[in-house]
Amino acid sequence: MQAAGLRLLTDPVFSERAGPFGRLGPKRARPPGVPLERLPDPNLVLVSHGHFDHLDRPSLAALARRFGPRAVVGLGNGPLLNGDGFAHVEELDWWQSTRGPAGCRVTFVPAQHWSARAPFRRNTTLWGGFVVETDAGTLYFAGDTGYGPHFKEIGARFPRIDVALLPIGAYEPRWFMAPQHMNPEEAVAAHEDLGARTSVAMHFGTFRLTPEAIDAPV
Repeated sequence: MQAAGLRLLTDPVFSERAGPFGRLGPKRARPPGVPLERLPDPNLVLVSHGHFDHLDRPSLAALARRFGPRAVVGLGNGPLLNGDGFAHVEELDWWQSTRGPAGCRVTFVPAQHWSARAPFRRNTTLWGGFVVETDAGTLYFAGDTGYGPHFKEIGARFPRIDVALLPIGAYEPRWFMAPQHMNPEEAVAAHEDLGARTSVAMHFGTFRLTPEAIDAPV
């Protein structure tokens, strides 16, 4: 996203696989929309949580080496980004805010999800979404989340969300995925709960993470 001097990346993943060591996990079905070497200089990176398809350490290390942007993450995720070369990382709890580049205000908001990167390390770091307020408008990035009452609370606290980025993929089987990933119908309900002016679908079509066909969410 670019707005009012802010050049923002959310959960950047440029690797071929979403998994440890760059060799494990699902393989990309489509290339990145903008290749790493063609990125305009980003000045802020947001990482919603620690799962491998959202916090990709090789991609973060490449961004740190090339651009040196600031980063904002949930509690406990800072040391990973520090280890990847980020000099300025800020950790936030839910509903905490910080000032970012170009005068923006970044607030970490709840999501219905979980975190883990290794056995016996479940939920030792915090997951969530972000609301970014700029002079040009307000962006909400949901991260990974199931459908829940947090959308109405976010909409009440931020009554003018201009653009919401909402996940629509990785939702089958519902008996298992419903608490952690929305399906497309639930994403529409989240859009209405938020009162967003415009919503953009995300989290589909790149890695096949669950049994539904990769083009099924659309």
